[in-house]
This record gives sequence, C-alpha cells and structure tokens, in this order.
Amino acid sequence: MALHQTSRPAPDPADDVYTLPISEQELPKHRMPDGVSDARAVRALIHDELSLDGDASQNLATFCTTWAEPEVHQLMDECLGKNMVDKDEYPQTAAIESRCVHMLADLWNSPDGATTLGCSTTGSSEAGMLGGLALKWRWRERRRAAGRPADRPNLVVGPVQVCWKKFARYFDVELRQVPLEKDALGLRAHQLRDHVDENTIGVVAILGVTYTCVYEPVAEIAAELDRIQQDTGLDIPLHVDAASGGFVAPFLQPDLVWDFRLPRVASINVSGHKYGMAPLGVGWVVWRSPDLLPEDLVFRVSYLGGDMPTFALNFSRPGGEVVAQYYNLLRLGREGYAKVHGACARTARMLAERVAAMGPFTVLYDGQDALPAVTWTLTGPDASPFTLYDITDQLRRRGWQVPAYPLAPGRQDTVVQRVLVRHGTSYDKIALLADDLRAAVGHLSEGPTSHVARRPAFHH
Repeated sequence: MALHQTSRPAPDPADDVYTLPISEQELPKHRMPDGVSDARAVRALIHDELSLDGDASQNLATFCTTWAEPEVHQLMDECLGKNMVDKDEYPQTAAIESRCVHMLADLWNSPDGATTLGCSTTGSSEAGMLGGLALKWRWRERRRAAGRPADRPNLVVGPVQVCWKKFARYFDVELRQVPLEKDALGLRAHQLRDHVDENTIGVVAILGVTYTCVYEPVAEIAAELDRIQQDTGLDIPLHVDAASGGFVAPFLQPDLVWDFRLPRVASINVSGHKYGMAPLGVGWVVWRSPDLLPEDLVFRVSYLGGDMPTFALNFSRPGGEVVAQYYNLLRLGREGYAKVHGACARTARMLAERVAAMGPFTVLYDGQDALPAVTWTLTGPDASPFTLYDITDQLRRRGWQVPAYPLAPGRQDTVVQRVLVRHGTSYDKIALLADDLRAAVGHLSEGPTSHVARRPAFHH
C-alpha cells in the first residue's frame, strides 16, 4: 500500500518549473504541505528567495570564508553524512582531525606538536568556551586543593567578541572587561594589575580584535603576568583568542612572538572558517600540553561503538569542514597561506591609502602588522554633514556591506567602519569599493541627510 496517495498526475519532466503547481502560489511558511512537489521547482523557488540575500562576496563585514575552490565543494559533498563525533564509525575522518590539531600545534610552536592535545569545534566561539572551561576547572582544582573557596571565578579580558560574554554568563564566571584607554585599540599590559586577583581563572589576549583587527600585545601581557606572579604569587594562565590571527600571524608576521613560545600561554583557539579559509563552520582549540585539559571535562561514550572520548558543547557535527581544513593545509602549505594573505594585506593597504586621501576620514588601522583589514573613523564627526551610518546606507545601495559601529567600553563614543579583505576578495573589487566610497562622500557632502539614529549593524 502506498504511503502517500494523490490524485495529481505526475509532472511532465519537460514542463517549465515555473508552470508547475507549487510555482503558482506562495511558498508555505507555517505548515508543511500535504503533497510531494517537483524537485526542480522546489530548488528553483528556494534559489529565487535566497537571491534576495546580500551577495556574500560584497559582505566586507564578515571574517568568514565566502569563496572556496571546486575541490572543497566536492569533498564537502562526500562528507555530507559523516558525524565528526562518531570516531569509531569514521576513523579516517577522526585521523584527519588529529592531523590538523598536530599541524596547528606545530604552526604555533608547541613544545611537542606530536603529543599536544586539541580538537575541532563548530567555530572559534565554541573553541574559546572550551578553553575557558579548562581554565575554570584547573583554577577550581587548585583552590580546593588549597582549602580555599572556589565560588567566585573571574576572567579578565579586553574588547573581546561576544562569545566570551556568553561563556561568562553560561558558565557562571564574572567577566572583568578592561575598558579601552583613550588612545588604545586593545588591552594593554599595564592595565592588568588593577583587575586580576586570586579568583582570576585566566586572562584572554586577542590576536585580531573584532572591532579594529589589531593584535593585542600578547608577549607584553604574558610578561606582565610573569611580574605579577613574582610580586604576588598569583600564577594566572593566558589564553590567546586567535580566532582570526592564528591563521595570519604565522605567515605574515612570523617573528611575532604570541604563541606557545611564551610559557604563560596555556591554550589557543582559532577559527578555521575565517583566515583558515575552510567553509563555515569549523574552529580549533589546542592546549600547550595534555595536562592542561582536565580529565573531568572529557566524556567517554560507547553507544556509537568503541570507547569514544569527546570534549565539545555539541555532540553531532558535520565532518566536511574538518576535511576541507585539511585540504587547505595540504593544498596551500605555508607558502600558499603566505601568498594568499600577503595579497590580501597589499589590497588592504591600497584601500587604507585611498580612504586616508579622501579627506573626512582618519585611518585607525591600515592593514599592516596584523589582519588584512582597514578601520577608519570620521576625522571631525561634529563638522561633517553626515555620519558613518549614512556612509553604510549609501554603500549598501551598491550592494556593499560595510558596518558602522561604536568601539568597546572606554571608547564607545568613537564610531568606526571596518573592511575585511579575505581570500577571493580581489584588488579590483576593493578598488571599486574605494570608488563607491568616494562617490558616497561626495553625495552626502552636498547637503543635509535624513539619517535617523538606530542600532548599528555589526557582523562577525
């Protein structure tokens, strides 16, 4: 007996997709349809709706990968049914994950990259949270061993991405966010003493601040924590949120010391789907040594087959992104990553020069010494007949997505715009953006605008 019965005749394969029954009505929004529809028509209609989204290649607000080689698409398709967590059923995918961990550990100068512990995640947010959980567990173990209370943990950070605020709220940790100094774009080492204490589980330093794309001075922060330990006895570990910079600094700033070369650095997280150039969504977290990941945080399950250790917030994850990350590591190598990011950095510097020459803007970060990106503000916001929010609106008319938003606490009165230059964003396209930016300035300078204050658009 047929599971579904219908009196409708089967569609003729020669029929145009826009003449089929589902094409002659609005698509369902609140209730599943009763019958089956032609696959070609459903695909075409959903494709039509998706065309109303912005063009991902013009989204210069996002750090995330928006272009990939055809081979990546093929590998992703082959891995469609693989659950990354089921390492017993998909042992080779698990082996590829392990290879990536060790390659990253070696890239970040681990004392012993072949034995370093780490794992893949759904993104750098989850990876950072896992690093934070390890900090909290180790702090709590030390406090209990010393007979001290362990009910008021805090984490000291600068202008961090929202994932760290989520971590603090979800896992009951006080977030001590150090305000920006008036001329700073990130946390400064000398600010730490006023914020750390015996309840501090760790300090987070950012290699690629979301707001401005600069690197915080990780080595200086580590040195200050060393001095704090010498003066007070407080041994406070350092976690590096290298969500973006972890796949940039080793290739564009190889002499910059920010990673496991610093004994104070306990763990590092990175986003594979940002400057790692893997598709959304994959992240990585690596610990300096296995003892820095408490065994209590690792679960062992057997119902997928075998004895399977797992440390993650999510239990089911696609394996394709991990395989795609491995493809990029093999395909590009160190030379290829340096070439791609080097080209992006040169493009960013071109944009910085053109923005600076336009008159009303002050470039805060010009694409040198950190991420391939540019950040600017209005030179005299009170004297300009427009705001950066107006610039955002003008650029959006040409399809560009360039956010305007205030900086972090301490400099929240400063509104900036930021452009990320990623793999697949060509020199020519950014030159066209510069032309449109100049045209927007010219148009807005002609008279009053109808700008209405609103919440800033901000993407990560």
